[in-house]
Amino acid sequence: MHPPIEDYALIGDLQTAGLVGRDGSIDWLCLPRFDSAACFAALLGDRDNGHWRLAPADHEARADRSYRGDSLVLDTEWTTGTGRVRVTDFMPQRDRAPDVVRIVEGLEGSVEMRGVLRLRFDYGRVVPWVRHVDGCRVAVAGPDSVWLSADPQVTTYGQGYSTRSDFTVEAGEKVAFVLTWHPSHRPRPRRIDPHEALQCTLDDWKEWSARCTYEGPHRDAVIRSLITLKALTYAPTGGIVAAATTSLPEEIGGVRNWDYRYCWLRDATLTLNALLSAGYTEEAGAWRDWLLRAVAGSPADLQIMYGLAGERRLPEAELPWLTGYSGSAPVRIGNAAVDQLQLDVYGEVLDSLFLARNAGLEDKPHAWNIQRALLAFLQKNWRQPDEGLWEVRGPRRHFVHSKVMAWAAADRAIRTAEAHPGLKADLDAWREMRDEVHREVCEKGYDPERGTFTQYYGSEELDAATLLIPRVGFLPGDDPRVIGTVDAVRRELTYAAGPDGAGGARAGLVRRYSADRGDGSHATDGLPGEEGAFLVCSFWLADALYLTGRPKEAQELFDRLLELRTDLGLLAEEYDPVSGCQLGNFPQAFSHIGLIGTAFTLAGMPKAD
Repeated sequence: MHPPIEDYALIGDLQTAGLVGRDGSIDWLCLPRFDSAACFAALLGDRDNGHWRLAPADHEARADRSYRGDSLVLDTEWTTGTGRVRVTDFMPQRDRAPDVVRIVEGLEGSVEMRGVLRLRFDYGRVVPWVRHVDGCRVAVAGPDSVWLSADPQVTTYGQGYSTRSDFTVEAGEKVAFVLTWHPSHRPRPRRIDPHEALQCTLDDWKEWSARCTYEGPHRDAVIRSLITLKALTYAPTGGIVAAATTSLPEEIGGVRNWDYRYCWLRDATLTLNALLSAGYTEEAGAWRDWLLRAVAGSPADLQIMYGLAGERRLPEAELPWLTGYSGSAPVRIGNAAVDQLQLDVYGEVLDSLFLARNAGLEDKPHAWNIQRALLAFLQKNWRQPDEGLWEVRGPRRHFVHSKVMAWAAADRAIRTAEAHPGLKADLDAWREMRDEVHREVCEKGYDPERGTFTQYYGSEELDAATLLIPRVGFLPGDDPRVIGTVDAVRRELTYAAGPDGAGGARAGLVRRYSADRGDGSHATDGLPGEEGAFLVCSFWLADALYLTGRPKEAQELFDRLLELRTDLGLLAEEYDPVSGCQLGNFPQAFSHIGLIGTAFTLAGMPKAD
């Protein structure tokens, strides 16, 4: 079995990211980009698929870890029977080549250290050829080349298709390792000074974190979520990946394993809101610009997700040589959901651009033309069934959330044109569409007997996405239909506390949609197996409780959600209320965006929307 997902820490350089286990092993790292092939893939297989462990030789050593201040620099302090050492792991923001730096510092006594570096390119499949060059060990296979340099007092040697090092650190001594990737056909990259790089990295993060304008409760949690969101940003383009990983399962041993190393339009408005609300206008502007580049073209060709630079082709494939996290196969790269029709993304895009304009981001001359074209497509196609927000791999349906976001698209266009009379607009047609969508959703998507909006027209199933109805302004929070929907979601989609109130931290967590048919497959998506509580949906419930006049209950739920974070303040996509473990790809941008948004809501602070 693999370590629990929450045992991993995130390091990154704003172009890729790695996961460092509590045992000192880097088990996941894709170079040079988030979506590149992994050179450490033990997370989805075993140690033979690539990892880099650096820890005391004493297997009984105790580890305590933390991020250094408001940064992405990880400190792990190890206590052994003979002394204490600190291992500092980080990735400096790169000049050209990506670097992973690991610095061992003796704190007390004397500690024997052991390093094992096992590089495996192409997601753990390719064993590189390793040789010595100028005091470094160089691993090469095909297009990939990795250089490992270490301080002179460390001797590295090959053993069992790995690079090993055994050394002793005394109090006051420091030993540094630098691992650098570059294309194998290019000259060797310049070696960085690891200690200088550490100070520069700390300074970069300190300066960035100081820009946060949030001063409400739980500021540390908000800052950590913002740092995580920044860490998942691909700096060259401004795109933000949904997560740093692929194929971490939604159910241990199950098949719900997807690649999240891409940029989803569904995240657009909430991401932009989080960045703008916290004062990060530069990052918000870069995300908005990425969005405009990605969606440029025919509105009929709009995708639900894109690559880091706006790439459209993300073909899905399975990697049979990887056994999966804790046996959860298949391991997938790419994402076939890219070809789905999800009409809600049109609303997300128009809502995002409306938000950006209102927040004062510099307007782009072509942005309004893109919005008009997207709305023109939606006017003709909003009545079509689609795959919906949750990317179901079953039949298309008339999902209520998709229709609500079609309403939002028309609403944002109307409000923009009304505020800026000089813009070309067909207000009469847009108002007609907005009214028609609203009328149809209230007639066909609402169950008057149960007093709730349903997942799709004519269904009995519920959908946590309907919690967003008051947030997008479709209906006010005090509307009886909204209150009824919130109550129905709490009644049918949340986990209850255990006997005698046990499981308090788990109570009230929200599933995405209704339970299975009884034959082992979900009524909504047709896939086998179960999944955990979706954390972002749980944050949506806290928001909805607040908006429907129940701030105390909203605060109680938010406090429980904060308890689910790892010791480093990180959240995956889901939480398993049975095992008490996190599930799904990690760390998950959407979960952290939800945390930021709810913190602002409960603090009563103004948000960008």
